[in-house]
Amino acid sequence: MGRDFADASPLVRAVFEEADDLLGFRLSRLCFEGPEDVLNTTIHTQPALYVYGIAVLRLLQAEVFPTLPDFLAGHSFGEITALVAAESLSFADGLRLVRERGRVMQAAGQAAPGGMAAVLGIDAVALREICTMAERQTGGTLVIANDNCPGQIVISGDLPTLEIGTVLAKTAGVRRIVRLAVSIAAHSPLMQPAAVDFAAALAEVDFKPPLRPVYGNVTTEPLTDAVAIRAELTQQLTHTVRWTESVQRMIADGAAHFIEFGPGDVLSKLIRRIDDSVSTLALSSYPAFLSLSQTIQE
Repeated sequence: MGRDFADASPLVRAVFEEADDLLGFRLSRLCFEGPEDVLNTTIHTQPALYVYGIAVLRLLQAEVFPTLPDFLAGHSFGEITALVAAESLSFADGLRLVRERGRVMQAAGQAAPGGMAAVLGIDAVALREICTMAERQTGGTLVIANDNCPGQIVISGDLPTLEIGTVLAKTAGVRRIVRLAVSIAAHSPLMQPAAVDFAAALAEVDFKPPLRPVYGNVTTEPLTDAVAIRAELTQQLTHTVRWTESVQRMIADGAAHFIEFGPGDVLSKLIRRIDDSVSTLALSSYPAFLSLSQTIQE
């Protein structure tokens, strides 16, 4: 992940090396060489995606777009990447927060194991009712974790209640349910201990007003000051990621072109399903970056 960028760009290599120094271990080697199962643990995945995003953004600003994007947003922990991009906090502080976020979430997941599942082909209102029915049967927790786009919603909760919820969803005619390869119930009340610990970490960071609007997952509103940012990042651990509404709000405010800073194109696909009138581009490889650069120059 990111190796083609690092091989081609000293600037990108420098960002990964800075992260290695700050973390005290070779995150870059884990990103470039694996092993994949270690990289895919929460405590490593979040810093890895964060460093990739900032590295590619810095390259884009250095060689293509010298100014900041007009609007910024991040899905889940990607909000921290967006806040760093908006110069609300430093790269070093952002990396420490992402690392701590992954640590406290992993610890909460070990204390209260859970799971998540993507439910396709059902609206949020109907699925929320199914979650409530499952909770009544078990006395446990099952909530909508991510409202990603029309027809794709992720639910999260303890394992017995998640299992009941998937059965109820299938009975209601849901065409497809995909269990996610995670052992935590992210964006659910089971993450409350993590939210408490993360709030303490956030209190130690000096947040500045973002230079560009950063749209929150919880409120879908632009985050304007340190109080709003800390509240958003804390609540996000236990609340729904309202990605559909966040994107719709950005489009209503004038966003027409979206660039994704990540090693895949998941968000680009979600955005096109939310509103196919906008354009999207995923900088998931160095060739994709070169294509954008050449298009701009022409």
